[in-house]
Amino acid sequence: MNLKVIAFDADDTLWINETYFDETEKKFCGLMEDYLSHQGISKELFKVEIDNLKLYGYGIKGYILSMIEAAMNISNNTIPIEIIEKIIQYGKELLEKPIVLLEGVEETLAALHGNYKLVVATKGDLLDQRRKLHNSGLGHYFHHIEVMSDKQEIDYSDLIKRLEIQPEEFLMIGNSLKSDVLPVLAIGGHAVHIPFHTTWEHEKIDHKVEHENFSAFEKITEVLKQL
Repeated sequence: MNLKVIAFDADDTLWINETYFDETEKKFCGLMEDYLSHQGISKELFKVEIDNLKLYGYGIKGYILSMIEAAMNISNNTIPIEIIEKIIQYGKELLEKPIVLLEGVEETLAALHGNYKLVVATKGDLLDQRRKLHNSGLGHYFHHIEVMSDKQEIDYSDLIKRLEIQPEEFLMIGNSLKSDVLPVLAIGGHAVHIPFHTTWEHEKIDHKVEHENFSAFEKITEVLKQL
């Protein structure tokens, strides 16, 4: 590989994220359990989230609004204001969660820094992702942070153009096969999958990835052996 740029997804690749969402969803289900089963509540929340992606994009603020809308749907618009206040509180607590780096992340970044141009390529809310990167203490390793509205082929193509490189000079590392791997392979780049122990339903795929530019490792430090 003649790589010039290595991009890292942020949430659940550099630091813990989905775990916090899972915890918040459980609290939301507990809050609404007088109206519906936990399974039914989760199903309605997921439906509302997906419907709202085109309006709110990815991130915690959109998730808060989706929880409120789901609560209104589940209760047939009879939800007491105290429940709405509790949902907003859960959302603010989610925004204030500590940044917990995943094992081997800083070791990997330190080894690659100076040999490649490192960037963060992530979805989510711009303010929140910049806050997390700042609080992580990892900011000095990165040349650039790109917060995308989505991670489709066009989004990666635009990023590569801004970085003034060719697709074959780009490597993406992330925990989502759907967002971090498939679109990058489709435009001629390289991709590495580092799985996280839990994955949002929207990011799951139902087929195995086989491609000459694709690798999968259990730990992020294993990338160093390949490079």
